Amino acid sequence: MAAEAASALGLSVVVLAERPDDAACAVATEVLLGSPLVEADLRTLAARAEVVTFDHEQVDLSLLRALSAHGVIIRPGLATLEMATDKAHMREVLVGAGIPVPAHLVLQAGPDGAVPAAAAAEIEAFAATHGWPLVLKTARGGYDGKGVWPVNDMAEVAAVTAPLVGRLLVEEMVPLEAELAVMVARRPSGETVTWPAVETAQLDGVCREVLVPGRLPSDVVERAQALGQAVAEIAGAVGVLAVELFWSGGVLMVNEIAARPHNSGHWTIEGAVTSQFENHLRAVLDLPLGSPAPQHAQVASVNVFGGAAGEDPLALLPDGLATEGAHIHLYGKGARPGRKLGHVTVCGDDAEEVRERAWAAAVALGTPRPQVLQASSGRAS
Repeated sequence: MAAEAASALGLSVVVLAERPDDAACAVATEVLLGSPLVEADLRTLAARAEVVTFDHEQVDLSLLRALSAHGVIIRPGLATLEMATDKAHMREVLVGAGIPVPAHLVLQAGPDGAVPAAAAAEIEAFAATHGWPLVLKTARGGYDGKGVWPVNDMAEVAAVTAPLVGRLLVEEMVPLEAELAVMVARRPSGETVTWPAVETAQLDGVCREVLVPGRLPSDVVERAQALGQAVAEIAGAVGVLAVELFWSGGVLMVNEIAARPHNSGHWTIEGAVTSQFENHLRAVLDLPLGSPAPQHAQVASVNVFGGAAGEDPLALLPDGLATEGAHIHLYGKGARPGRKLGHVTVCGDDAEEVRERAWAAAVALGTPRPQVLQASSGRAS
């Protein structure tokens, strides 16, 4: 999607892909096969590009520091990437800046994954204060619910941590009224634009739908937008920064950040004056940013997932396109049950109508609709 936005601006995109069938290979100007974890491959990419940027967090900061020391322009910068790739570090920075986050501990798993006795005592004391269940997270890695485990007691803590090495987060289980996300684009000069905060529905750690402007009070949406912009400034972001938020008990708190275009911003392709992908390119190239204003009163975006039968949604495309106003984006990924394969966006004037049409198109493409998202007035928990 970034390559498609680049094409409209007359820009060329060189993609470093691990496999020739990676989704971006079909639309990139040039494809280099290699790994972002191999220095020689990164140097080959850097030699072909004015700016190196990213679409995921699976990067090696030590390799990127070496590239930066040799004059390679990397955006977002290393400080931002360190926050985005290390949840424990992110929490430390945000707490130091006075930004609300869930109550948490940062612990070190032992060399065999076992939690040392002192750490176990800390967890038990933490649970005595905040109650079970708790949430365990790996500080690094993890995506779409991976690397995140709800635990109900110390036996489950021990089972989860047994294969893990490195720093761990232990967090309170936040009782959610809603989840929100804010997308911010920022240039090296500090020029910043912020899209409206959106309401998201997450199931098993994976985003299923995005509603714009959502069903929260306008003052909450405005506060979320201001908080997202503040986090982008603290992080020194360049490019697009996604800020995922919890709304709980009248408090907005930051859950995670992603220093790249993000699933919660896919609605901007059809729904905003300037998409997150175009503004990410503008920002990392230090070009003037485009307006983030919505172009419609209501927008709903629903993710397309592989169904139980594993049928390719491309084979069902005529059924999906039969839904009026459905903008379908399929990513060219191999279909398998539960895999995110694309998204559908519908724009209009009525919130429930655009939501139901977006779901109708996604279901026609083979996406199972979770029961918790069946009721039009309900929220995912």
